Amino acid sequence: MELKGKQVVILVEQVFNDHEFWYPYYRLKEAGATVRVVGSGSSRQYSGKYGTIATVDMDASEMVSSLLDGIVIPGGYAPDHMRRYPNMIELVKNHFMAGKVVAAICHAGWMLASAGILKGRTVTSFVAIRDDLINAGAKWVDEEVVIDNNLITSRKPDDLPAFMRAVIQALKK
Repeated sequence: MELKGKQVVILVEQVFNDHEFWYPYYRLKEAGATVRVVGSGSSRQYSGKYGTIATVDMDASEMVSSLLDGIVIPGGYAPDHMRRYPNMIELVKNHFMAGKVVAAICHAGWMLASAGILKGRTVTSFVAIRDDLINAGAKWVDEEVVIDNNLITSRKPDDLPAFMRAVIQALKK
């Protein structure tokens, strides 16, 4: 229960990567964190790439970043939908600017780019969005997990064990 008392949200939108959502969700709960699912407001439930359903606890417009310890952003095509909602972008940006943990895997780097928080940061992602992150000012590297202060990034579902070890370690501080 190393994360007892910690508040973490996992962002969700349509066509999320099921593995990148559920693995962090249950791993954080297992570690004792309170985990809330936060959506854009376009629906109360979202379907993953492989058909699992995630039900939101609240919308991004209802979230107060100062009450959170961490944000996890799964990949899939959900980040491309998330970044269409200013409230989701502001939640990520404000949380990051407060020096709190922001963790993004796979295509979730799109949210980081839209939040304008990549300039001068070292990150990784799914290779297909490498150019997007570089154009947003990041230094991109091909590693299973990259930690740059309060920003944690990984490439793909195979990286989930290393990604979540890094997330949990950062949240323990």
